[in-house]
Parts: sequence; C-alpha cells; structure tokens
Amino acid sequence: MTLPVPTLDHVVINARDDMDRAADIYRRLGFTLTERGYHSLGSMNHLAMFGTDYLELIAVPKDATSGRLDLLNFPFGLNGLVFGSEDSAITYGSLSKAGVPIEPPVEFTRPVKVDGKERDARFRTVRMKAGVVPYGRVYYCHHFTRDLVWRDEWRHHKNGVVAVARALIVEPDPATGAKLYADMFGLESVRDIKGGKSVVIGNSRFDIVTEAELKAQFGDAAPDAEGRKAYMAGLTFRTVSVGKAARALQDGKIGGVVQSAAGLVVPAKQALNAVLEFVE
Repeated sequence: MTLPVPTLDHVVINARDDMDRAADIYRRLGFTLTERGYHSLGSMNHLAMFGTDYLELIAVPKDATSGRLDLLNFPFGLNGLVFGSEDSAITYGSLSKAGVPIEPPVEFTRPVKVDGKERDARFRTVRMKAGVVPYGRVYYCHHFTRDLVWRDEWRHHKNGVVAVARALIVEPDPATGAKLYADMFGLESVRDIKGGKSVVIGNSRFDIVTEAELKAQFGDAAPDAEGRKAYMAGLTFRTVSVGKAARALQDGKIGGVVQSAAGLVVPAKQALNAVLEFVE
C-alpha cells in the first residue's frame, strides 16, 4: 500500500470571533495578509502566503448563529495543521485502507478578487474523525484553483518570512501522539528528539513534545494551556533575515521579543496565544 507523501499545505491560527484584532496583530508582526475571504461553509479568513505553504487566520463573524461555530469551541491560537493533497479521493482511499480514522472529502469555495475580477477558489478537505486528535484540527487540503491562492503579490512580507519551518504540539505522551503520523506516513517519517518525537513534513516538521520540553525551550513565552493537557503551541518561521524580522517586529511595536540561540521569539501573549519563532 502506498501512503500519502507528507507535505505541508498550511497552518491555522484560530481567532474565534475576533478577526479584526487577529488581523491587526499579524500585520504588526510583519505579515502581508490577503483581503478578508468568506468560505461557503460560513467561516472567514486572511492568509499570509509563502513559497509553498501559508498561514491562515480563521474566524466566524461576530454574533454568528450558523456556519463554522465549532471554531468557538477552541481557544485562541494555533488550532489547525494541514497537509497537502493532490487528489483528495485518492488520499481518502489510501488512508482508509491503512486504517486511519478519516472522514470523506468535503468541498467548499471562497470568492477571491484577482486582477479586478471575482473568481471562486475551490477546495476539498479530508479531516480526521472527531476525537482522534486531542489538540486541535489535523486534515488534508486539495486545491483545485492553486493559481487563485499562491500569487506572488501576496508572498512578500515585511518580516522576510518565506516558509513554515516547524509546528509545535504538546502531548503528555509524545510517542502515543506520534503514532497517528506513523500510520499516515510510515514509521520512517517519525524520529526521536529531545523531549519527544518529530514528524518530517516535506521541508517542515511537527515536533510533538512534553509541556516540560516546551517550557524548557520557550519559558514564559509559551502559550496559556487554558487547562488543556494536549494543545498546539506555536510555529517556527523561516525568514530571509532575522535582522529584517527584528525591524518588522520593532516597527509593529511587538513587545517582549527575545533573542534565542536560533533567532527571535515572540511571546504567545503577543501573537494570539501562539509562540512564534523566526529563524534563518
């Protein structure tokens, strides 16, 4: 059986019903955001596009009574890790045969304005069944209209970011948390690291670590767990220049930024409850 090749499509910051604040924060962090988009499923978003992946801010409108109200059940912060799929039907079929608890594909659209004209970006997602992932949402995204999403005019950021290098997940037992990814991608995609496991995801990786290891790496910059034992904690971004990122953070008046061995760290309380790291 051939398992899907692990590639990163995008990562998702949950803004619940406060998109205006989220967009302001991430612009001040130095990201260029796309215009606000509205999904046919009822959610709305802004994107920060990179080379082959992207960051998504997602929310529901204030006082919404229908649509993606499930987003209100999650705290602010990193809440979605999304793999790429070239064919959602094949992805669903191969994972189902491998025994991965996955839901059938769901299709939706989002209007996008390009060159003064409005067109529909079209997607199909394949999600884990409810309760499989205790720390947020993990799924695949199949883009039918990549030309409406990856556009060069949206890839230039004041902070110099060009890619997502790492996502951080807290799990009390990292080995148990890593089993899902071993089933999805094969045992060779998972390796041991200090304080946990790491999953190779294309040019990126997902580090699944204990809370003690997260605190050892980031101290007070770590996010508020809000009573959760397992949660998505933060992101490491690759930038063309740490100096450029530092200037963008200074211009955005982002407080509490500290120098780490690898680059710069923005405390979670300054980034909607997700600790952010900028490295070269």
